[in-house]
Parts: sequence; structure tokens; C-alpha cells
Amino acid sequence: MNTAVKESKSTPKRIATMFSAYLIAWFFLYPYINMFVSSLKPHDEIYAEQVTHLPKNWMWSNYINVWKEYPIAGFMKSSLIVAIFATLIVLLVSIPAAYYVARAKFKGRGVFLLLVLATQMFSPTALIIGIFREVKFFNGLNTYIALIIVNAGFNLAFSVWLLSGFFSTVPQEIEESAMIDGCNRLQALRRITLPVALPGIVTAIIFTFVATWNEFTVALTLMSTIDKYPISIGITTFIGQYDIAWEDPPANRAKVSALVAGAAPAAGDMVILPETAFTAFSFQTER
Repeated sequence: MNTAVKESKSTPKRIATMFSAYLIAWFFLYPYINMFVSSLKPHDEIYAEQVTHLPKNWMWSNYINVWKEYPIAGFMKSSLIVAIFATLIVLLVSIPAAYYVARAKFKGRGVFLLLVLATQMFSPTALIIGIFREVKFFNGLNTYIALIIVNAGFNLAFSVWLLSGFFSTVPQEIEESAMIDGCNRLQALRRITLPVALPGIVTAIIFTFVATWNEFTVALTLMSTIDKYPISIGITTFIGQYDIAWEDPPANRAKVSALVAGAAPAAGDMVILPETAFTAFSFQTER
């Protein structure tokens, strides 16, 4: 009976919690929903005095036209190349660096982690002149490798700080037991520590990939030919000085669809990121 009373009391609280969660989710998702719906409207509905929430004529052909009229596939290919390789570099460097920070007992360890995190406070805009001069000195302008290295450098500090916290939660005695059984340090890391720290690694992967995919300032500064533009820069080529040339069919509908097509992958990743990060940090707390 006590259990039934407790469940009856918790039901209104659970309903209120779920309602609040859905309300907050709608608040953040509405701009993306509106962006998608607007991409399916014709020109006259977008600029009509009386706003309509849903299109009267659903222009699904917009998404076909955009792939025919504009090099969206090339923009997305460039973004994928930069994002994937930048993420790989961050993982290859941050995992051993974070493992050393978590296991080595050296003076100033706390200060070092604080400085690592403090580097995230610097905006790419504040560093862009120095980055441009350095890349130009090494003849790296308008190359994927330069953009990959710069993006990896921007995201490396956070991954080291994040993963060092996960590695610290793994008792060192477990690794020592594995080494007694015949594993070396690298095997203990691969078989024991990395599986436990997998939520943190996944979080670092998603964070780095999304940040690189959405990066704008460095790509705009270093890349100069349209065939190497990432999607964050490529979609800006559709925009005029004051507005988009909506009056030019079929470009009018194709261009707004292009904006949505470029933003959709990043939007999808940003929807997944909070849940993944929450799961990772919850796992770390339980450990």
C-alpha cells in the first residue's frame, strides 16, 4: 500500500518533469523546424504579409534542384575531409596525453590542466592574424592539411582535459593486475582503460567533429577557391550584399534549401551531442 501511495504521489511530479522537458526541447528545436518548413515554401509565401506556418504548396523539388544547381556535394566533401581527419588527429594526440596526465604525478599537474582548459577561452578571431601568417610562411594557404591541423589544435585542449578526467576514474590497481598477468602498459591501456573511458572518447569525437564542421572564421581566412570550401563557407556564396536573390527561379527555392541542407547535418549532431555528453558524465559520476 505504501508503494502505491508513493507511486501516486510521484506521478504528478513525473508528468510535470516530462512536460517541462518537452517544452524546453520544443523551444530549442523550433528554429530548426521552422528552417526546414521555410525551405519548402515558394517565394511569395516566405515574404507574404500574413505568415503561414505550413506551406500551401510543398516544394519538395527544392532539394533536388539544390544538388543540381550548386556544388553542395563538394562543400560537404570538404567538410567531411577536414572534420574526420581533425578528429582523428585529436584522438591520436589527446588519448596518450590525457593518459599521461592522469597517471603521472608531477608538480603543477592541476595548474597544467587549468591552463589547458584556459586555452579554450581564446576565440579563433583573436588568433586569426597569427594563424594566417604562420600558415602562409609554410605555404599552407588553401590546403586541407592546414585547415585540419588548425582545427585539431583548437579542439585538442578540451579533449585532453575531458579524457584525463575519465582516465583518472580507472583505478590504477586494475592496470597493475593486468600487467602482472602479462600485459604491458599499452595492452593494459587498450584492454582495460579505453573501454571504461569509451563514453568520454565518444564525447570528444562528437565535440571535435561538430566544432570542426561548424567552424567558419579560419576556413574563410585560409581557403580561397570554391572547390575547397567547406559547407560553412560554401553556403555563404549564395548570399548577396543585402539579401538572397529569391526572385531568380529555380535558384530562389534552391538557395534556401541549400542553407537547410548545409545546416541539417550540424543541427542533427548538435541534437545528439547533449544526450551523449550527459550519458558520459553520468557514467563518470557513477564510477
